[in-house]
Amino acid sequence: MGFGDLLEQVGGFGRYQWLHVTLISLPGLMMASQNLLNNFISGIPTHYCSLPANHSLYNLSHQQVDDGQLLKAFIPLDISGNRLDRCRRYVEPQWQLLVANNSANVSQLETEGCLDGWTFDRSEFLATTVSEWGLVCSLRPLKQMIQTIYMGGVLAGAIIYGGLSDRFGRRSVLIWSYLQLGVLGCSSALSPSYSTYCIFRFLSGMAVSGIILNGVSLKVEWIPTRERTLVGTLTSFFFTFGQMVLAGLAYWLRDWRKLQLAVCAPHFLFFAYSWWYSESARWLVLKRRSDEALKSLHRVARINGKAEIIDKLTLEVLHSHMSKEIESSRSSFTAYDLLRTRGMRRISICLVAVWFSTSFAYYGLAMDLQKFGVNIYLMQIIFGAVDFPFKLIALASLTYLGRRITQAACLFLSAIIIFANILVPSNMQTLRTTLACLGKGFTSSSFTVVYLYTGELYPTIIRQTGMGFVSTMARIGSMAAPAVLILDEVLPALPSVVYGGGGGVGWLLCLLPAGDIECAASRHHRGCRGEMVWKKARHPTTRRLVFK
Repeated sequence: MGFGDLLEQVGGFGRYQWLHVTLISLPGLMMASQNLLNNFISGIPTHYCSLPANHSLYNLSHQQVDDGQLLKAFIPLDISGNRLDRCRRYVEPQWQLLVANNSANVSQLETEGCLDGWTFDRSEFLATTVSEWGLVCSLRPLKQMIQTIYMGGVLAGAIIYGGLSDRFGRRSVLIWSYLQLGVLGCSSALSPSYSTYCIFRFLSGMAVSGIILNGVSLKVEWIPTRERTLVGTLTSFFFTFGQMVLAGLAYWLRDWRKLQLAVCAPHFLFFAYSWWYSESARWLVLKRRSDEALKSLHRVARINGKAEIIDKLTLEVLHSHMSKEIESSRSSFTAYDLLRTRGMRRISICLVAVWFSTSFAYYGLAMDLQKFGVNIYLMQIIFGAVDFPFKLIALASLTYLGRRITQAACLFLSAIIIFANILVPSNMQTLRTTLACLGKGFTSSSFTVVYLYTGELYPTIIRQTGMGFVSTMARIGSMAAPAVLILDEVLPALPSVVYGGGGGVGWLLCLLPAGDIECAASRHHRGCRGEMVWKKARHPTTRRLVFK
């Protein structure tokens, strides 16, 4: 007997669970917007140095030369020779360059930086943080720093709100996170400066982490075990569809402040209806609040049309079904236990690498859509849509090939594709875009697999600690990914080399947990001997993994 049997008695996956899962999953549409928002909020418009005030185009009388040609007298061409330089201008106007068949040696003409700021093209973006605060040329790293700071907030939120949810409950922290993201996210749209905006984004990242972690926990703890895999996979499509919603909003609004409001204001609605949620009955019992847990179960039974079970469901019945979990809760485990116990050390190190490399490669591909030379709004829709078939392929592979082979294949193929894209000439945009979509699809599949793989590799008693430990590395990977994009100033292909290398390392380490460990992760398959459990070894301070 267990808590799952109680859930079956009060209706299994009934009316309450359907509504509960749907309401908690809806904010997932906006989570994709938060994580990928920097693609549009900080998009880099085409730009060149503003002309000196005494040489304004409107004051010049060269009627026979259009503005595009006239700019060549003020702005040199870049290294490619195909477009105007974005960060330099001539010290003095070079009118001779407008003469046909001119033979002047432009390399010896004196240039200077953009002392009067920049002129930005407004055809793709009306306004971004880049155009408002001049985050180009020498200040370009500050553009990527916004995303790194946001991901730092996500990491801090995972640490802080993970602990708070164990103390105050999943429901309370989730409600607070909705309010925090609504208030601080909308406030960031009013930011008067770059530093203020970064602070608001950091705090918004913390709230995003609180919503994701507690939403998943509250959702899973009200779902019977046999439905969890299917429900988890289906609800992950909310995040996938949210990527396309972001592209539509960004194309419609084109202004970073309006877009910021559009993706954050809905959280006030989520906050308003989240009071309907029931707190996790499991958590309430483990916190010695069994009376409240019993009331929650009675409420769920009524909504599911199982009113006849209410009189039979008493505190004694509740405690008898949760006796094992109550006993297990008396033992506490930390991340240190994952590294000092036999078997868990190897598993944890390998999973750390897989989580880091998956997140690193995923956000490396998803956070620099402009480099592909395709319309950024169309590219975002394609990147979102490609997740649908790849996640379905991953589920089929999990069924027939197992967790470890599927995980390794996803990482290996994503790394190979990222490396292959380096060799494709920049003028072959269709092929480059196709390879990028394939790479992103495999990294997305890797995310789907690693959540399931990790949950099955760790025994129940230490699962939550293990999940928190290894998923922290995913946050670090997502923080590092935007910073690596700065390396394209040194060599354009260098970021792709780093992202592909990260996926390759994750693939190699993913192959290490073999034999019985793979069997434990695939224990639903024929021939598996059982589930991993902890037993004390001969030495009183150590534990070992065995099968029962």
